[in-house]
Amino acid sequence: MTDTPAYHVPGMVPTGPKLITGRFDQVDGFTYEGYVNTGGYTALRRALTEMTPAQVHDEVRTSEMQGRGGAGFPAGTKWGFLPAGVFPRYLVINGDESEPGTYKDRLLMERDPHQLIEGVLIAAYAIGAAQAFLYVRGEMALAQERLVLALKDAYANNLVGRNILGTDFSVDITLTWGAGAYIVGEETALIESLEGERGMPRLKPPYFPAAKGLYMQPTIVNNVETLANVPWIINHGGQEFHDIGAPTSTGMRIFAVSGHVNSPGVFEVPNGVTTFRMLFEAPEYCGGIRNGSSVKAFIPGGASAMWFFPEHLDMALDKPTVDQAGSMLGSGAIVVMDETTDMVAACWRIVRFFSRESCGKCTPCREGTTWLERILKRILDGHGRPEDLDTLLEVCESISPGIAWPPRQTTICPLGPSAVSPIASAVRKFRHEFEHYVQFGRPIEGVHQHAIHGSVAHV
Repeated sequence: MTDTPAYHVPGMVPTGPKLITGRFDQVDGFTYEGYVNTGGYTALRRALTEMTPAQVHDEVRTSEMQGRGGAGFPAGTKWGFLPAGVFPRYLVINGDESEPGTYKDRLLMERDPHQLIEGVLIAAYAIGAAQAFLYVRGEMALAQERLVLALKDAYANNLVGRNILGTDFSVDITLTWGAGAYIVGEETALIESLEGERGMPRLKPPYFPAAKGLYMQPTIVNNVETLANVPWIINHGGQEFHDIGAPTSTGMRIFAVSGHVNSPGVFEVPNGVTTFRMLFEAPEYCGGIRNGSSVKAFIPGGASAMWFFPEHLDMALDKPTVDQAGSMLGSGAIVVMDETTDMVAACWRIVRFFSRESCGKCTPCREGTTWLERILKRILDGHGRPEDLDTLLEVCESISPGIAWPPRQTTICPLGPSAVSPIASAVRKFRHEFEHYVQFGRPIEGVHQHAIHGSVAHV
């Protein structure tokens, strides 16, 4: 395979096949009839009647599809961590999409729920799970409604349940609604919630889900977008998926772009080939920055990611490249902030979110995020002190020693360090804006607090 895919002409905006968003504009795409009439459930039939579980697993492994939920760990490799011969084992689908600015998985569940169900069934077959749990964020009412309808239709057509399609394979899918806690997006906290406990993360080790997961049994936790790709991989082959995008970031990937662009939305783009500038400016995607403004900063992978700046615009949406530059693609949520954005206010809004969403289990996170939010609010209210900036960084150091990327942490899960990211990014790059607030009690000329309302809209 060459580094430049055949469908990409150098100098032009790369485009590729719509692997999982092709039904988004189809009026009946969320229905059983609409899905089946466009090739739905053919991959499941093929997997159950023509392939062994090991062969299905091999196709996913060949695809080198990275998980689309945050960590970016290859799905096929993750499936291989299950201990041989240990049953029962479970498949858990993480549909608790809670990262500010992220809404791609919600659209997948609303507009193409059968695609997700088919991916779940194929994955369960590959790993030998007889029970799957689909965990959906509590506020996603339409997604819940359409998943219920889709699952009922799937059961009615012998696609879920006993002896699926006349084979020896049986699996049940249980739908579970969350209570709106951000922390249960972390896989072990999600498992705790599924078990009826308060959503708090577990220690690793020993509680790696593949070894000790749901009910202390081997468990695979996958993201919605990850499993939505599985039917396409089975229909077309893992190698064909691998040949889309870049060698280090295969396939297509969905990004949810919000903030100061002309056309915010969800876009499926060639993974590892498309650049941030292409995504923001191309008419096929976001159509440029609003009001002809310039980019001041952008968050490349959800609110927990370190911020990027204009010098990063020509960087490809490639996981290793973004990682090496000191941030992450994470949950696929990109938030664009133009030159009118008050960076102090933007920083505070994100930190406020994390301080409120801390589960309280770890002292550095529980206490540290609260103090970060209070100090930032004091600065915004015009009562900042000269020592506040150093105090902010000192508290950040206590939560995430070294304030480096990837973050080192004094907490069980990364929520605490997530609150450090916006402060480390903003103070280091825009310290003069903080100092102006401390000295004059107001933002510098030309920026406005209201400018962030359309940028971090989910905070």
